[in-house]
Amino acid sequence: MPKIDTSSVPARTGSGYPAPFDEPCAARTRRRVGDAGGLRDFGVNLMTLPPGGWSSQRHWHSHEDEFVYLLEGELALIEDGSETVLLAGDCATFPKGTGNGHHLINKSSATAVYLEVGSRNPHDLTTCSDIDMMSSNADGRFVHKDGAAYHSRAVSRPPTNISHLHKGAKSDDESHWFSRSALVGAARL
Repeated sequence: MPKIDTSSVPARTGSGYPAPFDEPCAARTRRRVGDAGGLRDFGVNLMTLPPGGWSSQRHWHSHEDEFVYLLEGELALIEDGSETVLLAGDCATFPKGTGNGHHLINKSSATAVYLEVGSRNPHDLTTCSDIDMMSSNADGRFVHKDGAAYHSRAVSRPPTNISHLHKGAKSDDESHWFSRSALVGAARL
């Protein structure tokens, strides 16, 4: 396969999450370089994350291993109960089925660039750790953990500040928004 000109691979900005969960990821970009090279068994994405941006909502995969390799910059890796600084040259792995939700946050003043690799298992279910959302690779839709679509729900009031979600904390007046996540099991992002 010839060399891939990454600058010619279309960049998709944002996440596709329903509002308001899309806000922390609104400025991230993804270039599907694996697709551009014809890969079918696993995906490789070239990601950029500006200062203050999130890679995703904190999540874990039921049937997909995931790997990230930081090329430029500095990112905070947020997992269940821990935060680890990643620098250029560092990598992290997320084995399938662990239930340990993860995501990256750029807390620095410079844009970070990293590779994201995943196995594309058609049976994978991505579960969000801190919010009531999941997504299946089978259809790619974001739904509540009980399977109900977001557009069919009337929500009284979304949280006004969602920057605290990577820690799993919630204020008293936001707890109604997230209470469903404590009641139901696995989900996919």
